[in-house]
Amino acid sequence: MKTERKKEIIHTAARLFKEKGYNAVSMRDLAESLGIKASSLYNHIASKQEILGYIILDVAENFTEHITRVFPQEISTTKKLEAIVENHIEITLKKTDFLACMNNDWMHLDKANKQQYLTLRNAYEFKVREILGEGMKQNELKSTDLEITLFSLLSTLRTLYLWYSKNNNFNEEKIKQDLRQILLSGVIK
Repeated sequence: MKTERKKEIIHTAARLFKEKGYNAVSMRDLAESLGIKASSLYNHIASKQEILGYIILDVAENFTEHITRVFPQEISTTKKLEAIVENHIEITLKKTDFLACMNNDWMHLDKANKQQYLTLRNAYEFKVREILGEGMKQNELKSTDLEITLFSLLSTLRTLYLWYSKNNNFNEEKIKQDLRQILLSGVIK
């Protein structure tokens, strides 16, 4: 169980990693931002690497838990894709800094955490690919190249945090409605 102080350290680190990049942030920078001595950080965490692992795996596990629930459901492909889009939006709005770290700094994870992250990411992409493929097979989705469709969908969702950081005055429901419409139906009337 994480203490409130540890949560504060992790959230502050995520913000700093997003702003400066993982490599550019030192433990001293983190401590200064928290208003404590660097040596005090080690009462709560073992290393900067531990913080990065927590941030990235937290987000990856959120995505994995969601798709593990949605994937086997006996609902239409459209409903599954809507749920996936909405989950990405919710995570982006609630954990913008964490998502930025996952996208930008995952390669700095230690070997064990990197392997765990890549396993989660690959399994997630596999399930989304399967959902898209099934939708095309059932003629519920347009028959387009599966890999291009997967790329278009996931790259937009993964980088939503960049847009949202500059446009955070939008209502969550408006983002869900419009982004779901654009990604799943396109913009042509």
